[in-house]
Amino acid sequence: MNKILIYILLASVVFASCKKNFIDLKPKSTASVDDVYKTDKDFHDAVVGIYATLRHQYEDFWIFGDLRADDSWHALGNDAFLVSVNTFSMSSSANLMISSWRNYYEIVNRANMVLSKIADADPAGVTHKDQYVAEAEFLRAFAYFDMVRIWGDVPLVTKPISIGEGYMTAREKVATIYNDLIIPDLLDAESKLPAAYTGADVGRPTKGAAAAILGRVYLTIKDFPNAETKLQEVTTMGYKLLDNYNDLFDYSKDEHHSEYIFDIEYQDGGLGMGISFSNKFLPKSAGSAADIFYGIKGGADEENTPTIDYYNAFDPSDKRRDVTVAKGFYDKDSVFHGFIQIATFTKKYLAVTPALNDSKVNWKVIRYADVLLMYAEALNENDKTAEAIPYLNQIRTRAGLPEYDLSLSKDDTRDKIYQERRFELGMEGVRWFDLVRTGRALDVMAPFGIKPFNLVWPIPLVEIQIINDPAVLPQNPSYD
Repeated sequence: MNKILIYILLASVVFASCKKNFIDLKPKSTASVDDVYKTDKDFHDAVVGIYATLRHQYEDFWIFGDLRADDSWHALGNDAFLVSVNTFSMSSSANLMISSWRNYYEIVNRANMVLSKIADADPAGVTHKDQYVAEAEFLRAFAYFDMVRIWGDVPLVTKPISIGEGYMTAREKVATIYNDLIIPDLLDAESKLPAAYTGADVGRPTKGAAAAILGRVYLTIKDFPNAETKLQEVTTMGYKLLDNYNDLFDYSKDEHHSEYIFDIEYQDGGLGMGISFSNKFLPKSAGSAADIFYGIKGGADEENTPTIDYYNAFDPSDKRRDVTVAKGFYDKDSVFHGFIQIATFTKKYLAVTPALNDSKVNWKVIRYADVLLMYAEALNENDKTAEAIPYLNQIRTRAGLPEYDLSLSKDDTRDKIYQERRFELGMEGVRWFDLVRTGRALDVMAPFGIKPFNLVWPIPLVEIQIINDPAVLPQNPSYD
């Protein structure tokens, strides 16, 4: 059995380069750590290996970001675990908690190994040292940002450790993790990462990705002055909104466009790097239509369905509605067919798949529209409401909606920003974390049975049992 925070040998993390950008992650043969960490290619491959676990973790990130919130539900109702997520009755023994905890700490340990070994690497042999350091820091910070938002206090590990050391590594306060690791790692990563990549490296985190995620971090901890500064910086980096919202989800086009900042990368074609969103987000009632009309192989799982209430919340003229919450499909003759059993599904992850659960669709971690909305939020909270509204209106204009008046109050503007985030970023893993960070989760989710302790998720029971010391790894309050 794997154990928390174990020392992970490099043999499990070294991978080759690839078809779609850098994500063709195929293990090399076993080798000792010291034998492997010597050349530029060794560190390149080791860093790429970190992405493998991140890619695996994000197969189910929609459960954390969407299914937990109000705009999405497990409509089929045949999966007891997914129902428990909807109803805030999830057990600490849930497999998702176990796999996610171990995935994130595997990312951390792999990053720590790279950072530890590269400190003593020969500069003559490792010519891209700064880039590898920056990527490892970015990915470590990214993992910890997810962890503190999911579980709250977690063990803070900044170097490769042994199993015995893992047993003695206690949970650290969230504020300390932000101040001692997440923010410093992202700041240093931003200073070292390139502005852009070309060729096979497109898809790796850039300077803009580090700055955008850091802006999200500052907003989460309510450091609005630094959020404003950092997000304003991102607005000067050359990103821009696509003219057509639907083009964001047209996978016949390049996903690395002007609005792209950072994605989790996937690739179809039977390479073992495809993803299952396209299947899991289709309605049961699609039946054979999943293949016939959408080219989605293997039917539909109906595991993550936007609600009717979410559909009805949209302005009917909002161009975002029918891709975010669709109510049927158009056949080859442009005739609309509505679904009867389950009325809604999202089109955001529809791409022709060559096989079951083998979609090429990337998970959109952060895009420029999100940055504009966060920047507007930071400006508004810093009493610069009139400056904030034009950024909010950029999102409204693309959606085909009238602009907001510059005379809106600070409170009204805050509400409008929250509303636009709901419609702009729906089904993209943002909603739950937005509700929590803005203090609205308990009110919004009250009809679903939420209790205050549900703002964080349970620590996996098996990890608590392995440590067997509540002073080191206690359970979050009120969970079994």
